[in-house]
Parts: sequence; structure tokens; C-alpha cells
Amino acid sequence: MKRLLLPLIVMCFCVGLNAQDSKAAVKLVENQLTAYNNKDIDKFLINYSDSVKIYNHPNQLVMSGIDEMRKTYGPMFANSPDLYCTVKNRVVLGNTVIDLEHVIFSKDRPATEVFALFKIRNGKIQEVFFIEPDKE
Repeated sequence: MKRLLLPLIVMCFCVGLNAQDSKAAVKLVENQLTAYNNKDIDKFLINYSDSVKIYNHPNQLVMSGIDEMRKTYGPMFANSPDLYCTVKNRVVLGNTVIDLEHVIFSKDRPATEVFALFKIRNGKIQEVFFIEPDKE
């Protein structure tokens, strides 16, 4: 009985940690999404690591660092009054959140759908991978 109790305690502890990681990860992603939709660059960026890396899947580095994000997203927020993102589906596994996003950049053009994969470490979003469907 004693031999079964220790693995059971360890398993419960690990499941609890994974659930806590998931909750914290979702909270960060939700916070950045709310700030994105409000076009609040400071509240948006506070969720990201100073050394964040943004990729187009699988490994094309698009941006590196919070300053580069500010230079890209700041003007986009200021110049895109229709900008709005809705999450159509979400999958969470530990410190990883994958959202299917429906993004409106302008009422004059069709919405875009993209997968956004967020990797969270040390309480901040460290990496983001955007996965777009193939264009035919």
C-alpha cells in the first residue's frame, strides 16, 4: 500500500501544477487579447517577455523583442479602428495555448483566420507562432 501511495501523491501534485500552469497561461493570453481588442499597446505588451519571439510557422522569425513588437503593433492599433480578434476555438496544454483566431483588420476586407500558438514561461509569453492556411 505504501508503494502505491507515493506515486499517487506525486501524480496528483503534478496534475495540480499542470492545471495551475494552464490557468496562468490562459490568463496571460486572455489579457493580451483584451488589450489587443482595446488597442492598448502598454497593456498588450505587459503580457510578453522582453525577449519575446514571434514566428510564422514553422520557424520564420518575424519579430524579436518587446521594442520590435511596440514598433509593429503600436501603429497598427493607432491606424486600424476596425481591428478586432475573436477566439473561435482554444486548446490548452500546460504552458501552451493554441487559439483559432478570427481577425478583422478592416470592415472593407474579409476577416482572416489564423492559429496563434502561445508558449508561456516565467509568467510571460515567450514565443508566439502564427499558422496560416495554405493559399491556393
